[in-house]
Amino acid sequence: MRNLLLFLLLFLPTTFCISQPYKEAGSAFKDTDGNPINAHGGGVLYHNGTYYWYGEIKRGKTHKVPGSTWENYRVNAGGVSCYTSNDLKKWKFSGVVLPANKTDKTSDLHISKVIERPKVIYNKKTKQFVMWMHIDSEDYAYARSGVAVSNSPTGPFKYLGSERPNGNMARDMTVFVDDDGKAYHFYSSEENATMHIALLTDDYLKHTTTDKRILIGLSREAPAVFKYQKKYYLISSGCTGWSPNEANYAVADDILGEWKAYGNPCLGKDADKTYYAQSTFVLPIPGKSGKYIFMADQWNKLDLEKSKYLWLPLTINSRGIPEIKPN
Repeated sequence: MRNLLLFLLLFLPTTFCISQPYKEAGSAFKDTDGNPINAHGGGVLYHNGTYYWYGEIKRGKTHKVPGSTWENYRVNAGGVSCYTSNDLKKWKFSGVVLPANKTDKTSDLHISKVIERPKVIYNKKTKQFVMWMHIDSEDYAYARSGVAVSNSPTGPFKYLGSERPNGNMARDMTVFVDDDGKAYHFYSSEENATMHIALLTDDYLKHTTTDKRILIGLSREAPAVFKYQKKYYLISSGCTGWSPNEANYAVADDILGEWKAYGNPCLGKDADKTYYAQSTFVLPIPGKSGKYIFMADQWNKLDLEKSKYLWLPLTINSRGIPEIKPN
């Protein structure tokens, strides 16, 4: 697949030829049937030797939402898709694992609503796959987190409902499973001014009352979390709607401890705009300590379905600083 990036030559045992520079390489990846991959704001689950890429289905005409206090370009909710791969090069469409609802306007999943940033984690105790996502109304006033569950990574997922974690507003989000099996929900809250970290219950289906406020007043969204040598890293973006801005990273020794914010992990040309993209996930490369894939979306606010993907190598240098470099 020509649209994958050069870093796979360095990080993975398999090789292939690619000639595009990073901006073009961040184009609409195609699946094994030749169709553009439709999995925006997504994340990847690695389970039993297979990669599962879940993301938002952006389909239909982009439209403006009158009266919205946020940048008001929207597209009807299309549900959540899943693509599978054994090598991160060839992606097979494995179906719509959580479809949108086309008839019940009161449903969280109705096509008039917002379904964003779906992330799936596996619970070793329950043997279930749990999906968390941002659920919202078109004007973003709902600000809730939804959860669904499945016995299979390729679904179908059963939607269980949504909530405001511990009564807090919740928009952009991700979930992270630590080495001890505990799972945490990172979400932008307080009108996106402050990030929260909520410990999930043992079955990963609800929030406990353990809820930590971090990056207070810094207005960060699009969280992507990973762990390296007992330190926790969080990459996020500023709050500029669909427009690109500078990424920042934060580090903590304890996931529920104090997080210290640092500068931009991106290097080179257009680093101040995160290469015209916004973070969505950081994928560890199995067997490659300190090497990751930085996943981001290059949003096209006038035609959201045609938004592109940007995957770049992320490494941790000798000083423990994350670095993202274009090829």
